[in-house]
Amino acid sequence: MFYCMAEELKSERVTTMMTPSEVREIDDWSFESRIRSRGEAIRRLIKLGLEAARDGKG
Repeated sequence: MFYCMAEELKSERVTTMMTPSEVREIDDWSFESRIRSRGEAIRRLIKLGLEAARDGKG
């Protein structure tokens, strides 16, 4: 079941380690997409990845 992330309160914290190049890629994508927050960029990329996986594209 898919829940709209925009309707849910952001109450869960997830900590992960990334390489400097992964962070740079996220920051570059965020800048190109005019997303100010790294956290918001990561949430959007996760959503895109989950949608692609559900559609059989990932």
